[in-house]
Amino acid sequence: MNETTEKKVKKKIVISNKVWLLISFVVALVVWYLLSLGKATGRSFPFIGKTFIESFPLMAVERKVLWKDLSSSMICVAAGFGLGFVTAIPVAFLMAWYTPVQKILQPWINFIRNIPALAYAPLIVIMVGVGKTPAIILIWICTFMTMCVTIYGGIANIDTTLIKAARVLGAKDMDIFFRITLPATVPFIITAVRLGLGAGLTTLLAAESTGAQAGLGMRIRALSGTFESAPMLMYIIIIGIIGMLLNMLVNFIERKLTSWQEKIEQ
Repeated sequence: MNETTEKKVKKKIVISNKVWLLISFVVALVVWYLLSLGKATGRSFPFIGKTFIESFPLMAVERKVLWKDLSSSMICVAAGFGLGFVTAIPVAFLMAWYTPVQKILQPWINFIRNIPALAYAPLIVIMVGVGKTPAIILIWICTFMTMCVTIYGGIANIDTTLIKAARVLGAKDMDIFFRITLPATVPFIITAVRLGLGAGLTTLLAAESTGAQAGLGMRIRALSGTFESAPMLMYIIIIGIIGMLLNMLVNFIERKLTSWQEKIEQ
């Protein structure tokens, strides 16, 4: 084997991310098509044409069903996630900064976050009534638990040597917080946001089973009662697309805020 041939063999074939995305999409379509052919799976996973045709009457523009469901769900997710975010950050920092707070709160956070949201949804309805309010509260609880645990884990893993060195040099608690703790925690906060948004979307079905009058989760639950698999599948796909778009937004924010962080090449 001559030198030129060796170089060609050693040369690594690089496939762009866009090509991989296209391949992934094609593979998903093939799997979807194969599922639509089966007797058992065909009813649950009708292929694209049938899914769109049977879903169109429900989501027709003049009836405004889809827009009403979409806007209702996004309001609940945005409000619940926002509450979860603004409460998770201070609680996580307090738990990491003060041992008594951590000893008191951590067992209950671990206890509640392992309970399915659907289990205590009826209790919230009894407490505040039906509508958007119980859905927002339920999403708030789930996103708060997820983000609080993630952020606390990030703060707890900060190198204590840096903090001790700062104290030796005369740094005050405020300086340590803004110059060491907060910058080191930003990547974990971004991860918590990503996980929190995912938790908010995955809680939709449970959250909107609390007497909601509209919403993607409510519509899926209603369609499951009449076994309308095509529009149900369409709504599930819509939730997935929303999740992907939100994840892309978080990735963009992460690149802007953590450009200093060393990344592993993939």
